[in-house]
Amino acid sequence: MTNSTIDFDVKNLLDEFNKLYGTSAHHVRVFSAPARINIIGEHIDYNGGKVFPAAINKYLYIAMRKRNDAAITYNDLKFPGTFSYTIHDAFSYKKENDYANYLNGILSILKRRGFSLSCGFDVLIASNIPSAGGISSSSALECCFAYAVSETFNFAVARKDIALIGQQSEHEFMNVHCGIMDQFIIATAKEHTAELLDCATLSYEYVPLQLGNYRFVVMDTKKQRRLADSKYNERRSECELGLELLKKAAIPLPSGTYTNTKDIPNLCSLSVQQFDACKDAIKDAIICRRVKHCVTENERVLETVSALKAGNLQQLGMLLKEAHNSVRDDYEATGIELDTLVESAIMQDGCIGARMTGAGFGGCAIALVHNDSIEKFINAVQKIYTNAIGHDAGFISCTTSDGVREITHTFH
Repeated sequence: MTNSTIDFDVKNLLDEFNKLYGTSAHHVRVFSAPARINIIGEHIDYNGGKVFPAAINKYLYIAMRKRNDAAITYNDLKFPGTFSYTIHDAFSYKKENDYANYLNGILSILKRRGFSLSCGFDVLIASNIPSAGGISSSSALECCFAYAVSETFNFAVARKDIALIGQQSEHEFMNVHCGIMDQFIIATAKEHTAELLDCATLSYEYVPLQLGNYRFVVMDTKKQRRLADSKYNERRSECELGLELLKKAAIPLPSGTYTNTKDIPNLCSLSVQQFDACKDAIKDAIICRRVKHCVTENERVLETVSALKAGNLQQLGMLLKEAHNSVRDDYEATGIELDTLVESAIMQDGCIGARMTGAGFGGCAIALVHNDSIEKFINAVQKIYTNAIGHDAGFISCTTSDGVREITHTFH
């Protein structure tokens, strides 16, 4: 089986940290944050929808140690270069700061929330998560760093607030108007479960992820993209326009929580029946398709949870395929790389469903594959993908994971 990353032995992280920064009386603490897949519910977290993510066993690690002065130093084992600041800096986004922007964004928001650093600290980062691959490497970095700072300086920031701080950093520092899903699952995940999250209320339910003889395989297009450089923000603006048009039209709706479009707080508050009753108010065919995806995808999330609770994996597989078709045709957020992976995946024996996962426009897809077929599946899909695209894809056969946590104790 091939893998899209070279696994880093986290036990070496402490040795690398001490080589880089030397020894100190202060204790080095090590934290981890998982990658995530979204099983279903794409591009609706910022439209008030319900999503169904799970954390997976690929991790970003941060080793952190307090200093005796006000200096802050960041290093990453994968990316060369040292970034240096002080606790007194007024942090702002600068392109040349690269990944340090994510960390400085977190510090800036913590400061605004009234938290004060008593001293500086050193950081060393290592990761097994594909960078910009669609399974939330940036959210893992944000949440891991926010949690590490909170624990190291005894801020006691709640896990829900860790997620919200990460999202706020994306919005204000990185100019990516993302929803809350990625940060929320990374901050709150529990092993052996997926999380049904209502993005409008932040209420959530842990749902046992019992897949029997099947396992999710992450398929990485190896087409990297930055969300701010992609069409992500454009899609969000299109959804906002769709909501604005529906509210302005003030159309009576069939029975439901909201009985007039002027009152709907978000697109996913509409049922499919209600959307059918008011869709003619959206004259622009493209905007109408964007809204249609949001409404139908929200219902697929609920159907997926019901299928899992009933142990109906075949129905789950069918819903995955429908979800991909919707994000491809109505939301137009896939591309030849993702479509090639998904189409070749569902052709293989042992695969009962596949779809893109994440923001799209590159990144990753997932496939639900029988354990006995995984190696054959990967080899077959790899061959088709390489012939069609011209380079290899990456594959990760994954299991579930807990959310962000401290792991220093595992070295003792």
